[in-house]
Amino acid sequence: MIVDCHTKVWDSPAWLGGAAPADEVEPAQADAAHHLEAVDPVDHAIVHGLKSRYLGAEIPNDFVSKYVQRYSSKMIGFAGIDPTDPDCLTNVRIAQEDLNLKGVTIAPAIQGFHPADTHAMRVYEACVQRGLPLFIEQYHRSPSAKMEFARPMLVDEIAREFPGLRIVLTHLGFPWVEETIAVLGKHKYVYADVAGILRRPWLAYNALLGAHEYGVMDKLLFGSDFPYRMPAAGIETLYSVNQVSHGTNLITIPREQLRGVVERDALTLLGIDHPRANTRPKPKSILPDDD
Repeated sequence: MIVDCHTKVWDSPAWLGGAAPADEVEPAQADAAHHLEAVDPVDHAIVHGLKSRYLGAEIPNDFVSKYVQRYSSKMIGFAGIDPTDPDCLTNVRIAQEDLNLKGVTIAPAIQGFHPADTHAMRVYEACVQRGLPLFIEQYHRSPSAKMEFARPMLVDEIAREFPGLRIVLTHLGFPWVEETIAVLGKHKYVYADVAGILRRPWLAYNALLGAHEYGVMDKLLFGSDFPYRMPAAGIETLYSVNQVSHGTNLITIPREQLRGVVERDALTLLGIDHPRANTRPKPKSILPDDD
């Protein structure tokens, strides 16, 4: 089974507001048709909502919900929750009870809060009570992102306070990969995805080698970072990551461990029921007024 645990869908790149990547030449195509085509090689894909009051960004949770329900044999939706929003706990309840979303995604660097902020801790408590896994988006490519809030070591306090909360750090915590590896080794239910780093072969090799040497390869989940990277390209990069060591004395990462990242059952690890099997749906418009 292949689970792409890191994808996003939107109708317009304008939804990213001030969170849009600073180095993006042209807006990424993340509509339903492009997404469905991209995730064809994988069995399931997690689709993340996004909300940042600080940067005026939002991929609405009801939009994500409508999309994943339409393609329920393949897609799993996560709610974008902003802990700085006074209604954040209500939004968590609505996401689970009304929108049937299966987890929560926060992004401290672009939401402008310390990960152990009191309001955020209440969100984590709600996740534990509701059995919802938590993605912590290490997104800081916007010029206004507050990188000091993206340090993986800040997650240590959260994992200590909520040892049963399943947490995924995205992008293997880049640029603090070593910090991420240390946190993965310390806490049973903290994982990381490899989204983003697979676009850079030398970075990917060193990050995965560090995880291999520290013995935490089993804590890594596959993520493509769509629309910035296609799942098929990410899988190919994972399997060919040792090419940078050819002709040298550099260590190679065992292929079986690389295969483990690609084929890891992230849904079971995160406590999410597998969507029912069905035939692959054809792309359809997901505009809000399309019923």
